[in-house]
Amino acid sequence: MSTTYSMLGGEGPDSYREHSKYQGALVIAAKEKINEVISAKLDIDSSLNLINVADFGCSSGPNTFNAVQIVIDAVEQKHKEKEFQVFFNDSSNNDFNTLFKTLPQGRSYFATGVPGSFFGRVLPRSSLHLGVSSYSLHFISKIPNGIKDRNSPVWNNEIHCSGSSEAVEKLYFDQYKTDVGSFLNARSQELVSGGMLLLLGSCRINGNKFFESVEGMMIDYIGTSLNELAKQGLIDQEKLDAFKLPIYAAQEDDLKQIIEANGCFTIEAFEKITHGKGEYPLDTNYLTLAFKASLGGSIAAQFGQDAMEKTYELVSEKTEEMLPQLAKAKPGIQYLIVLRRN
Repeated sequence: MSTTYSMLGGEGPDSYREHSKYQGALVIAAKEKINEVISAKLDIDSSLNLINVADFGCSSGPNTFNAVQIVIDAVEQKHKEKEFQVFFNDSSNNDFNTLFKTLPQGRSYFATGVPGSFFGRVLPRSSLHLGVSSYSLHFISKIPNGIKDRNSPVWNNEIHCSGSSEAVEKLYFDQYKTDVGSFLNARSQELVSGGMLLLLGSCRINGNKFFESVEGMMIDYIGTSLNELAKQGLIDQEKLDAFKLPIYAAQEDDLKQIIEANGCFTIEAFEKITHGKGEYPLDTNYLTLAFKASLGGSIAAQFGQDAMEKTYELVSEKTEEMLPQLAKAKPGIQYLIVLRRN
């Protein structure tokens, strides 16, 4: 993904590390199903001494540590007395310093950082036995052509794909299809035959628009807050016109069809997981900090740290005001998808 995009790093009060418990809860909730599928479907050479595991889109912890440990524990129930090498992958400007400073004490694996876009190969061919990616496949590698150009017929005056314009949504969806296909092709080359890829995240219920969800509404509040700063002359309007988040929330059936059309994997499980924290809690501070931790880094990269802080002060006010609307938001689907390389 773009090297200008990353979560807020470090261990401070606004960091992604401190405000990613919602994402982490899905991994914990999916643990039993992960154990079940790995036990029944993992088909790798039992004589191997070393098993390689990778997390694609690892960020700075602690969720990645929980995810890889759950995978390792499941494998150890089936294959005893193995050594494990874990590859932590994310974009090159990810906060790998915090990631490695906070590695679990007494861990049972060797750790390696692998910077680079997961839309392409990041590991040697046929070197990986299990891969996991959690809350990462809603990113796209680039903004579709024309979306950032104010003179284009498909210029999008919002900072994301809300689904309010069919033409804009089609361009985002086409880019998403390309990128998920590239992600799957890269993983199919890295995985050994019979290796497995576990995908966790959220998608839309078929027919729902992104602007109807809590995530879509919160990003709308970020966009309107940035527009207010531009009107006040605190950020450049042209910069704002060109600023678009590389995010697309797919519908459930679309995601299934993309995987099936790719042909590199067999879907061993496509499970709707009951999220440990349900939908996002309707708490102004929680929502503001959660979306600051995940999206604030890209805003700071485009407009500066001070503008980012001012943006989220406004977002907090808007979130408090719009809590009744957020309470009526349409829920999404939290999923676990388990793929076996053909």
